[in-house]
Amino acid sequence: NLIDGGFAGSLYPINPNATEVLGRRAYAQVSAVPDPVDLVVVVVPGSLVLEVLEDCGRKEVPAMVIISAGFKESGADGARMERRLGERARELGIRIIGPNCLGVMNPRIGLNATFAAGTPPPGHVALMSQSGALAMGMMDAALRAGTGFSRFASFGNAVDIGTTELLDAWRDDEETRVILCYLEGIEDGRRFLEVARAVTQRRPVIIIKSGGTEAGVRAVSSHTGSLAGSERAYEAAFRQAGVIRAPSVEHLLDYGAAFASQPLPARGSVVIVTNGGGPGIMAADAVERAGLRLTTLETETGAALTDLLPPAAGLYNPIDVLGDASAERFGEALRIALSDPGAAMGLAVLVPQATIDMRAAAEEVVRAKAERGTPLLACFMGGAQVAEAEAILTAGGVPNYPVPERAVGALAAMMRYVEARAPHDDPLPRFEVDCARARAAIAAAQAERRVNLTDEEMWQLLSAYGFRVPAYQLARTAEEAAGAARDMGFPVAAKIVSPDIRHKSDIGGVRLHLDSPSAVTDAFDLLMLRTQRYFPDADLTGVLIQEMVPGDREVILGMSRDPQFGPLIVFGLGGIYVEVLKDVAFRVSPFGERTAREMVREVKSFPLLAGVRGAPPADIDAVVQCLLRLVRLAEDHDDLLELDINPLKVGEAGQGAVCVDARATIALPAEGA
Repeated sequence: NLIDGGFAGSLYPINPNATEVLGRRAYAQVSAVPDPVDLVVVVVPGSLVLEVLEDCGRKEVPAMVIISAGFKESGADGARMERRLGERARELGIRIIGPNCLGVMNPRIGLNATFAAGTPPPGHVALMSQSGALAMGMMDAALRAGTGFSRFASFGNAVDIGTTELLDAWRDDEETRVILCYLEGIEDGRRFLEVARAVTQRRPVIIIKSGGTEAGVRAVSSHTGSLAGSERAYEAAFRQAGVIRAPSVEHLLDYGAAFASQPLPARGSVVIVTNGGGPGIMAADAVERAGLRLTTLETETGAALTDLLPPAAGLYNPIDVLGDASAERFGEALRIALSDPGAAMGLAVLVPQATIDMRAAAEEVVRAKAERGTPLLACFMGGAQVAEAEAILTAGGVPNYPVPERAVGALAAMMRYVEARAPHDDPLPRFEVDCARARAAIAAAQAERRVNLTDEEMWQLLSAYGFRVPAYQLARTAEEAAGAARDMGFPVAAKIVSPDIRHKSDIGGVRLHLDSPSAVTDAFDLLMLRTQRYFPDADLTGVLIQEMVPGDREVILGMSRDPQFGPLIVFGLGGIYVEVLKDVAFRVSPFGERTAREMVREVKSFPLLAGVRGAPPADIDAVVQCLLRLVRLAEDHDDLLELDINPLKVGEAGQGAVCVDARATIALPAEGA
């Protein structure tokens, strides 16, 4: 591949059993090569790779591509060998792509250090993949569509260089207009988020992520040994970094072709020109479903189209030039449409008709793109009759899509990127918090080797970070319970307290709206007896007497610590909206007020908070502040693994929000620590 690709540098075959390979002198080992060596491509059995690495260290080789397999993807012994490989490479200062990878390419200099079949033409798409096999399939499909490549890397097990490092390296590559990536897992999610945010300000990054299902997670583990991570965390991280997520390889290549060949749109308005009513309607439907809009044509545009087209033509967007249109009529209508001030993107939809020369029509589309400079995609529908026209479109820098929905999907991806790239100022807020008091609550549980906080510890933790919590008192007897209720005023709630019982409501461990001392004592006796009967081994601390909090709108705030990305924050309405409908929004911490408000508005049930049918709006500002305090709490305490505030009762605007119930799970320090 290096020879056939036209690589102009020096090549040195290394083989201890040969004096010549493909007409070039061979050397027994890398250190025997008389000249400096920039890159070593390793294709020996995995058990010999460490030996090759040591030899490269003696030669002061800066970089290696290790195609050899047999490392962590093969089991525990391979994983140990891979760890040693990474450690030794760092000691020697050698950077590594692989092992268990396809290799790297730079078509512009004829560098094809892979075992793929052939070298693609140079272009503006950079492709990285954790899977070599999938990379070969994607590259072949892209080549069929006429896509050229600026960079390519298949990094396999990524003992050193992986997704994040490649993104960082390709950030300033002027030959690259779009970066495509197939991803199975990331080790350092926070570093990825930082780098991806910076890269997407320069050029689009489109990722297809696998391993999102239980079956997929198992497959990832056996394939590359990578951690698949939380699907929700990846989704949130991509969104926050401005990464476009592709749902399939087809979408990945569709989006890549558009980004590589078209300028970015200024707005989400689309003008459609077609010679078929049905395809035009399909395209219009796709535009609306994708969150774009059809351009409302100016009067001058309509007048120019009226002069050009027959009376039966469709003069409104989509513009139907009719089935008897010639290539010239179609091309002129397209130029007029793209000249409209409101047309930010164009879509040329054409089907083979007896009166139109599809090759000539393709040339008209290419000419219109060159003259107007507006982002323009084509949808020449058909098979054999459009093959030659499709080649003309591709050569002219206009991607062709077989159906309108795929073309519109690419336009929508471009618009999503434009919106995501817009600068957003989202500084982290500053709060006065009592970190020591919160730490004391966590430490109390850790001292007793408990992973769950008690209610008292939970309220101490939250109040230390400025959350409003209800008045409460722990009662160990029925008389204490009645006295506590009288002190705080009726009505009250009673909740069983046990470090062994997390979901109190599920076992009937909560009684609400208790409005008299006798009701409180009865509830105390019932809760204690019920728990002792059904959970005889549970450690019963007592019953928590808590004031009833008014308000009929409940939300849930939560945090779980993702192994790759750290704290993952969740927001949603309580009750059926979270339990059944799963109507929730996620973001990776940390973030500021803009993102918090975005989360609140993202849930489908947001109108219930905003106020519908005359209901007053809820105190959304208070919800936002609670989200931000939760972010600070999660960032300050690494041993806080999970936290749920459910429900957070929200009053009307200006009345604030109160935590009604909450639970948390913590990590325990190692024995003796």
